[in-house]
Amino acid sequence: MVFSKSLLAGASALALAVPTAVIAGTISGTVIDASETVALRAAQVRIVELDRTAGTERDGSFYFVDVPAGSYTIEVRYIGAPTTTQTVTVSETGLANAVIQVGSQGSASEILVIGQAASLASSLSRKRDADGVSDVLTRDAIGQFPDQNVAESLRRLPGVNVLNDQGEGRFVSVRGLSPNLNATSLNGVRLPSPESDTRGVALDVISSDIIESIDVKKSLTPDMDGDTIGASIEIETTSAFDRRKDLLTIKAEGSYNELADAVSPKGSVDFSTRVTDNFGVSGGLSYYNREFETDNVEADDWKQDGDLVYAEEFQYRDYDVERERISATLGLDFRAGESTELYVRGIYSQFDDQEFRRRLTFDLGDAGVSGSTEALVFSDDEAITVERDIKDRFESQKIRSLTFGGESAWGGWFADYSASWAKSTERENGSVDPTQFEREFEQEGLQLGFDVSDARVPLYSVLSDPGDFFTPSAYELNDVEFVALSSAQDEEFSVQLDVGHEFLSDAGTFTVQGGFKGRWREKSFDATVEFYETDDYTLADALGMRQTYSLDDISPLPGYTEATDFFHANFDQFELQEIDSQFDSAVSDFSVDEDILAGYLLGRWESSDLRVIAGVRYENTSNVLRGNDVLLVEEDGVLPGGGMAADDTVIVIPIAIDKDYDHWLPSVNLRYEAAPDVILRAAAYRSIVRPGPFQQAPRIAVEEADDGEREGEFGNPDLRPAEAWNFDAAAEYYLSSNGAVFASFFYKSLDDFIYEQNSDAGGVFRGVAFDEATILSNGQDGEIFGIELGYAHTLEGALDGIVLQANYTFTDSSGEVATIASDGPRSISLPTTSRHTANFSVGYDKGPIDVRLSGTYRDKYLDELSDVEELDRYVDDHFQLDLSAKYRVTEGIQLFYEWVNINNAKYFAYNELGGRRNIYQFEEYNWTMKFGARVTF
Repeated sequence: MVFSKSLLAGASALALAVPTAVIAGTISGTVIDASETVALRAAQVRIVELDRTAGTERDGSFYFVDVPAGSYTIEVRYIGAPTTTQTVTVSETGLANAVIQVGSQGSASEILVIGQAASLASSLSRKRDADGVSDVLTRDAIGQFPDQNVAESLRRLPGVNVLNDQGEGRFVSVRGLSPNLNATSLNGVRLPSPESDTRGVALDVISSDIIESIDVKKSLTPDMDGDTIGASIEIETTSAFDRRKDLLTIKAEGSYNELADAVSPKGSVDFSTRVTDNFGVSGGLSYYNREFETDNVEADDWKQDGDLVYAEEFQYRDYDVERERISATLGLDFRAGESTELYVRGIYSQFDDQEFRRRLTFDLGDAGVSGSTEALVFSDDEAITVERDIKDRFESQKIRSLTFGGESAWGGWFADYSASWAKSTERENGSVDPTQFEREFEQEGLQLGFDVSDARVPLYSVLSDPGDFFTPSAYELNDVEFVALSSAQDEEFSVQLDVGHEFLSDAGTFTVQGGFKGRWREKSFDATVEFYETDDYTLADALGMRQTYSLDDISPLPGYTEATDFFHANFDQFELQEIDSQFDSAVSDFSVDEDILAGYLLGRWESSDLRVIAGVRYENTSNVLRGNDVLLVEEDGVLPGGGMAADDTVIVIPIAIDKDYDHWLPSVNLRYEAAPDVILRAAAYRSIVRPGPFQQAPRIAVEEADDGEREGEFGNPDLRPAEAWNFDAAAEYYLSSNGAVFASFFYKSLDDFIYEQNSDAGGVFRGVAFDEATILSNGQDGEIFGIELGYAHTLEGALDGIVLQANYTFTDSSGEVATIASDGPRSISLPTTSRHTANFSVGYDKGPIDVRLSGTYRDKYLDELSDVEELDRYVDDHFQLDLSAKYRVTEGIQLFYEWVNINNAKYFAYNELGGRRNIYQFEEYNWTMKFGARVTF
């Protein structure tokens, strides 16, 4: 097998193979590259004399039915290659045998399938052939993305940005919108989320080594699930029929994080083989063990007194994390005769996270405050509480899915069908999360200074020490929080059937298609949390190694495992705190059943230059919501119904609520080929995003102090789905070589978008009075509009080998919310929506060398609302540079190197109290380098 690093070697061409008999009335075949390595998906095939077109499937196949006997010119177009034409004869006897191939391996006209340019050609071909507005990320013929990390690669797509968590790309944002407005599926199966409080699936749970392509669909057709406002993100793993030749790739990698000063190993195996012409097996296995560190500062409870702006709490957090990821996939593909293709695809992904978090916390709510906004001084006139704690948490996430399906075609009839099961879990048991030591200073002379001249990193200093601020034995145990169990489960079964029929005419093809889909889902969370206390246990008993924190001196701190070891070794000395344990074990428990039954009917008209898809989808949703109403009344507090609590009392009342609602979701998509290289698109459709199970579970958690003050957190079973009317218009110009220029406009009219508000203004929610609360609500009307601009091109001539990509998205959003603190509505930009996003990359891909420098930018966005506008939480803008380099030593051996976050991009969240930026959260990760080798057989 001979490969080249470039997509093009001189002029490019295609091989068109018709390996089976061509029956009178039918022309079928397969489009492959000239080296016969891979099937080419989304190639445009046209019968010139009849002006009929078809796009190739993922195995490169196409077919035309009801073709009269005669000789015809078959025209094949694929991005990055010149148009290829061949003649096929349909004989009067009804049988013709033909094998047609253009170009030969190693010739100047060969289309090659390795490297950046190959991935670009594949992605642009699929974008060009798509029914609606979409962008695609694909691997090349040896199973590699342009970047080693799929999250980094996704950042290159127009309008796509990936939100980081602890320095690693996790959730996808499309067109600047919240990741919660997207839907994610794997091999057609909606992926359940392993995390208890979100629908979104983090990208880092699934290894990029087992993914074949990711299709970001920004407009919907009636045969698609209607639950997205941002985009439908469709992930595919490998099929044995994607390639014409067997593939076996082994990759070994190491990565080094500068902040953690540690090397992490990674390895993978990827294979695909056709056992026979009609049966194939494909799969992969990936392992990654990553060690990294995050340095964090947080501040909260901001106040303003005249010109003085200050926080009543500062936290300095030192994270040391080890993540182990194992991902595996296995697929079987089988052609059952001429008309039917069946498949079985399974995936298993396990994500283990061992996190140590050492933290220094200053509770300054009762302290005297003076100084200036940039140089604060706190004194223990009343009290200052200093806490030093350690979290020792091990958490395991798992995703499993299994899909059985197939597709059949009989003349003008066709059918797609599937049945699937998917389950995600997140489990934590036996974690000490955290062990907390504290010292309260009260009129002892402690005085602390905080230099906040750099709003991102406030630095503390001890101005006056009564003598034991740095003494470990002065910090006594507050409590140990032992997580006996934290179990989240999300399981879904689904079945789907689509049936259609094509009607041919001289003007084009009209298809009527209908289908049914059923999804039965249950998501639950169960926690058992135990609090323990003991005497004669201080920080001195749990001290560990020196700190790894680089922003400030936060010593003395507990060691990583010393506190856990002490707890287990001296367990008989600890006393269970029953009230706190009962309360925390009940407040978050919930289960939600979500049954969705959907049906649709669409019509599809397609001629040589026009494609129209219009129809309507109906979705009915049934919910059973279960949660707990939990009330903690402290001693001498008022019990429900009157009376005083003799002791601290926890009251738990189970709640169950049924919901049922339905939606009609019409849509229309138009694709017009105004010229051979110009595609115009328009789309209009209605869609929804249902509330997350955690959001709508009927959870009520209220703590009532002896002075009657009530602090609460609520789920909201009355949440309505966010609804949107969506409009898209796009123009795409495909360059004569491998490239394209495109622009699109989008508009979304929203109702009932969901937002979270933190309030300390007091009020009543669901009949429960509170003084402070976190509440989820539906907003009022909102709208989103914006533009996307993009350019991608593989240059030729004197600049041969240079690959350029750039895109920019402008998103303007607005909505109205009814705030707790005021009677009238308030106008906001929609939460987690960035106004500006942009990506660029400059690559060189020629011969054995493949180098790519990429940058990604995301504007600031509103993260959380407060009842006071100046205390809203914003996340600052983010710009990150990455470098990827590969060198092919031989045909089958490639070395690679990647430098991620070259510029040490940081995370910063803030409020604007007092007309300045005040920190809520700051995180620093520094850069990571990856290096390794890939061997292809």
